[in-house]
Amino acid sequence: MLNVKKMMQDAQRMQEELQAELADLRISAGAGGGMVTATMDGSKQLVSLELDPQVVDAEDVGMLQDLIVAAINEAARRVDETVQQKVGSMMPGGMGGLAGLLGG
Repeated sequence: MLNVKKMMQDAQRMQEELQAELADLRISAGAGGGMVTATMDGSKQLVSLELDPQVVDAEDVGMLQDLIVAAINEAARRVDETVQQKVGSMMPGGMGGLAGLLGG
């Protein structure tokens, strides 16, 4: 017989563990050959943005804007991927397919 109370406690514990891991997670992604680097936490909050001084050109602000957007979008994609992997690894056997539903 299934012990629903235990299952709920286990799910709560796993959620708390995942939230703690995500709070500490840092994912970086670059654009323009690393001239722009965005770093996000596990909640997809931007925690830093690094610009190589060579990419800062008053004559070509549009390129810099495009690189920033590309770096942030790639960092967000990598966070999603990492969260899905973490959720999938926490799921009991046969339930890993639910990771996509829980990851975002």
